[in-house]
Amino acid sequence: MSLKRTFDEGFQSTLGNMLTTLKQKVEPFHTALIVVDVQNDFCARGGALDRDGIDLTMVEDMIPRLVDFIDKARIVGVSIIYIQSFYFSEGNPYLTDAFLEQRMRSGNKRHLEYPLCERGSWGADFCHGISPLSGESIVNKHCYSAFIGTDLDLILRTRKKRTLLMAGVSTDICVDNTTRVGFMYGYYTVVLKDLCATWSQELQDTTLSNIDQLYGQVVTSTDVLKCWQGQ
Repeated sequence: MSLKRTFDEGFQSTLGNMLTTLKQKVEPFHTALIVVDVQNDFCARGGALDRDGIDLTMVEDMIPRLVDFIDKARIVGVSIIYIQSFYFSEGNPYLTDAFLEQRMRSGNKRHLEYPLCERGSWGADFCHGISPLSGESIVNKHCYSAFIGTDLDLILRTRKKRTLLMAGVSTDICVDNTTRVGFMYGYYTVVLKDLCATWSQELQDTTLSNIDQLYGQVVTSTDVLKCWQGQ
């Protein structure tokens, strides 16, 4: 058998298993909704970012839409996985020298002058309305990507998931980093542009454009809900 024939047969086999439409990708059985970092320090008045003077308008507008979408995802049987960041804890084991140096060089006060997402604090709690149910996984992370140093990949593969529906904050940091690593791990990634948010429209638009070009499909929650009609 020629090398070309072997390659062609392997390529055709891969095509036969490929998910090529949005409806195929978001089939509830093999889809997980990943809710990233919707925590008080990132999203709520009185949290760390609010203390820094960050404009939370986009985040505040997004959260009620996300809460409603979570309820609809549950109805059709989509797995919900919540990502919760912890950066500070007793003994401070999570913040590396490289991470802190980056913060010092950028002039970012978070982590240096006051804690961010300290384990057991109000700031690390999920925002009002984000309430995991029994059986819904919570994955704790300590850096930007929810795949690094966590059991997220194991949970997804054990449950035979192929597609990640990405939502949460911030679009340009933790949502983006989790999406790109998920894609590198072989998952289909679908980013819900109306269910993720950051601190400016420019950051939002630039990040979503980059994702759509390189490692994910960017759609609206309405696009996905249409695919679930009749489920």
